Amino acid sequence: MKKDKKKKDVESEEEAELIQDEEVLEETEETKEDEMVTISREEYDTLQKELADAREDAVENLNAKLRAVADNANYRKQLDREKAQMRMNITGEVTKKYLPVLDDINLALRNRPVDVEVAAWSEGIELVAKKLNTILEQQGIESIAKENEAFDPTCHEAISSEESPDHDSEVIIEVMQQGYRLPDGRVLRPALVRVAR
Repeated sequence: MKKDKKKKDVESEEEAELIQDEEVLEETEETKEDEMVTISREEYDTLQKELADAREDAVENLNAKLRAVADNANYRKQLDREKAQMRMNITGEVTKKYLPVLDDINLALRNRPVDVEVAAWSEGIELVAKKLNTILEQQGIESIAKENEAFDPTCHEAISSEESPDHDSEVIIEVMQQGYRLPDGRVLRPALVRVAR
């Protein structure tokens, strides 16, 4: 008997919930019916115009946001370019200070004594020059003059123009002082050269 009573209680609870759900559904439907209102054609046109205006505003806001995002991206790219340019300028300025040292080392190597006693010393100097040139290469700085290369006034500076039966006209006879170019193509220092006429 107790089982039957419990069963009836459970069934009655379920029935109560179903009845309650049906009542809520009916109330919702009645509310919807109450909410539906009739409007005049004039009011309808006004609402349609407001809707169209709201859509135009939404499109304008979206376009403004897209423009702002694009402007921000362009600004960041410009900052990156300016940073790279500044870095390149600093590299160039620092490198310019060390070039006279490298010139002196190269000059010493060109005029090294033939004496056997100083051979080890000159080899040491040559290693120092190689290290300095390696550092320049790692920074992307390249030398811009070689013998028997065509003279280019944008990156070479002629210190003399001489007759030379071994060279064509406007060709470098000798590089007196090496010139260097930055990675972005700008000439850091023009090469001083002797040119054939």
